Amino acid sequence: MRPLACAAREPGAGPGSGQARRYGECDALTESGNRPLWQEEPAARRRMADPVRTAAVRAVLIVAVTLIQAMVAFLSTLAGSWLAFPSVISTVASTVVATWAVLDVWVTRQVWVQRHGVQSQPSSTARQLRRERRQARREARRQARSKKREGPPRVDRAPV
Repeated sequence: MRPLACAAREPGAGPGSGQARRYGECDALTESGNRPLWQEEPAARRRMADPVRTAAVRAVLIVAVTLIQAMVAFLSTLAGSWLAFPSVISTVASTVVATWAVLDVWVTRQVWVQRHGVQSQPSSTARQLRRERRQARREARRQARSKKREGPPRVDRAPV
């Protein structure tokens, strides 16, 4: 068996080294002798833009409140409480607001991408290839026009 702190002793075996380890195979100890609570891993996706993230948090909170209201409405209806009717009405209104909040996330994301999206600037290689293709097309058009001009001689006909 390998010692518990093997990652601390082996060069290049720690987090961020790119070497995959199985869970619990070799957990390094911290200086205080405890295992770390978590290990930092590179993010798989880019972070959401601030306006999109705030809209998403707002939507999650509104949807959570709506679900709680729906549960209260359901249970109070089962119990035959006087609270059933007002809670059902507020749940319907909250459902409309929750739908609006989720749509707001989508619209905010679309607007953000449109305004701050990927700025496509071709590299010099792509620009050079495009320039060569453009010159080849121009040359082909020139040759086609010159062949048209060199075609059979034209016969001018006088109007009769």
